[in-house]
Amino acid sequence: MPPRCRLTRRQALQGLAAGLAETFVVSSRISAAPSYKLSMFQADVTPPLGHALMGGGITPAQRIDDQLSAHGFVLRGGGITIVLVSLDWCEVRNDAYDRWRTVLAKAAGTSRERVLVSCIHQHDAPIADLTAQRLLNDSESAGSIFDLEFHEIAVQRVARALQRSERESRRVTHIGLGRAQVEKVASNRRYVGPEGNLRFNRTSATRDAWIREQPEGMVDPWLKTLSFWDGEQPVLAMSCYATHPMSYYGKGGVSSDFMGMARDRRQRDDQKVRQVYFSGCSGNVTAGKYNDGAPENRPVLANRIYQAMVDAWKETRRHELTSLRFRSLPLNLEPRSDAGFSRRDLEVRLRTDPKPFGQCLAALGLSWRQRVEAGRPIDVPVLDFGAAQMVLLPGEMYVEFQLMAQKLRPDSFVMTLGYGECAPGYVPIERAFAEGDTNLTDWCWVAPGSEARIAAVLNEALIPRS
Repeated sequence: MPPRCRLTRRQALQGLAAGLAETFVVSSRISAAPSYKLSMFQADVTPPLGHALMGGGITPAQRIDDQLSAHGFVLRGGGITIVLVSLDWCEVRNDAYDRWRTVLAKAAGTSRERVLVSCIHQHDAPIADLTAQRLLNDSESAGSIFDLEFHEIAVQRVARALQRSERESRRVTHIGLGRAQVEKVASNRRYVGPEGNLRFNRTSATRDAWIREQPEGMVDPWLKTLSFWDGEQPVLAMSCYATHPMSYYGKGGVSSDFMGMARDRRQRDDQKVRQVYFSGCSGNVTAGKYNDGAPENRPVLANRIYQAMVDAWKETRRHELTSLRFRSLPLNLEPRSDAGFSRRDLEVRLRTDPKPFGQCLAALGLSWRQRVEAGRPIDVPVLDFGAAQMVLLPGEMYVEFQLMAQKLRPDSFVMTLGYGECAPGYVPIERAFAEGDTNLTDWCWVAPGSEARIAAVLNEALIPRS
C-alpha cells in the first residue's frame, strides 16, 4: 500500500477553494450559453360579411369559404425577444402596420422593430391602411378599404392569443433547415409575345392557352422550411415560397386559397408540429402558366405546395442553436411623382374619380406619400441564426430581390419573406420600368431608383462584418 498522504488544514482549505473555483468556472460557462424558448399562437382574423376585400378592388365578402388566421410565435433567448406573425390577409400598410407591431410588442414585452408581420397576400382577403381609410371617410368617398373598428378588434385578438401562448412555451435547442423544388406552380408575369414584344400580363388565372405554354421565366423554384426543435422533437415549421397565392378570386368568397389549403393539410399530418407559411418576394410571379382560373385547380395547386412541404421536411437537417442575432436597417424609398402620382394628382383623384376603387387607390397613394414626407423609413429586419438568415422585405418585391439576397450568402440558408410593410405596393427592379411593365400603372407607388437602395440594405444586412 502506498503511504497515506496527510494534508494540513491550510492545504485542505486551499484544495477546497480551488475545487470551488473550478466548479464556478464550469457553471459560469454553462449559464453563459443562451437558452431559447418558443411560444406559438393562432387567432381568427376573418372579416365580417360585407367587408371590403383587396382594398375595395373586388366584390366584398359575401360568404366565408375559409377562416382567415394569424399564425405566429415568440422566440426568446440571448437577451432578444422576437415576434413573427403570418397573416392570411392581402396587405397591411403604413399606420396599420405600425399598430400591429406596437400592440404585439407590448404584449410580448419587446420593442416594435423586433415584431415582424408578413401577409400571405391572398386577394380574397382584406388590405389594412388606417390613414387611407380615414382619407376616404373625410372626403365622403364611396370607396372602402377597411373597417377601422374591425381592424382594432383583430389586432387585440391576436395580442391576447400571444399573451396566452406564453403559458405553454417550449424549449428550443436546434433549428432545422430543408428545401424542396416546387413543381408546376410559379411563373413570371413577363413573357415574349407572338410578335416578339415583351408582355407582362400572365396573371394568377391565365385563360389564354398560348400564354400558358410560354416558358416559366424568372422564378425561385425552391420552397424552404426553417424549423425549431427541442432536442429531437420538432416544435414548429415555417415554410416560404415565392408566388402570388391565388387560384381564382373576386367572387365574394373570403379564402386563404391554395396556400392556406396546403398549410392546413400539412398541419393535419402532425398536430404536434405547428405549421406556419409565408409568401416570398413574388410581385412579378404568379401561378398563371399552370392555372386557368377554374375552381377545380385550387386543390391541384394546393397539393403541389403540400408535396413540396413534405419533401422539404424529409430533407431537413438539424443544427444546434447557439446564437441568435437581430439587425434592423432603415430603407428609404422615394414616392412616384410622374403623371397620376403627384400629391396634387392623387388629391384630385380622391375627390373626382367616378369609380370607388379609383378613390381607394388615390387614398393608398396619399397615405404612402404622407409617410415618406414625414421621414419615416421602412424597417428591414434580419434574424441571423448562424447557419441561416431570415430577412423580411416590404411590399410586393419582385422575385429578383429574393434571388439577390441568396447570392449575397451562397454559403448559407437564406429565407426571404415578402409582404412586410406593404405601403410601397409593387417594388420592381429597374429593368421593369425601362421595359414598360404594365403592372406598374396603378399599384406601384415607388419611384425608379429603388433597386440600388434595396441592394445596399441587403448587402449591409446579410454580409457579416468583422
